[in-house]
Amino acid sequence: MSKHIIIAGKRHVGKTTLVNRLLENNDAPLYGFRTAAGKSMQKGCRSFFIHPAAASERFETEENHIGDGNGISKAGYPDAFDNYGVKCLEAEPGGIIVMDELGFMEKDAKKFCARVLELLDGDIPVLATAKSGHNDIEFLNKLLDHPNADVYEITPENRDDLYELLKTRF
Repeated sequence: MSKHIIIAGKRHVGKTTLVNRLLENNDAPLYGFRTAAGKSMQKGCRSFFIHPAAASERFETEENHIGDGNGISKAGYPDAFDNYGVKCLEAEPGGIIVMDELGFMEKDAKKFCARVLELLDGDIPVLATAKSGHNDIEFLNKLLDHPNADVYEITPENRDDLYELLKTRF
């Protein structure tokens, strides 16, 4: 059994909900990040932001603005990932690194992608979520094929079973 867990799945199947359930009784420090949609920074688009995993408050600035989408296409902002995102990935032993969620917006953020893969090579436990079904993205392929990570595909039908399977890991 690997020390890292990646929960992969399509949109709206419960990836984040499962992560929250797995961490609800956790006392270890949380490092890493969570992503969330926020107010549109551009007309007609939905904006996405990256936040420290342990933060109780969310904020929306240019610094943590990682991308926009309009329902048809999405654009990621590599500089936000390479700067603010990499800062979120600073971690200390004894904690858990949360990465919710990894997908295609960061594919051109070289520093960020390298840091994610470096953390999977390391000893601090990682609990990550990732979009599935994007086989044409090199970063996601490396992530989902990483030898130090167990990848679990989540669906609406198996999400409760996955919780039962993984709850003792955290």
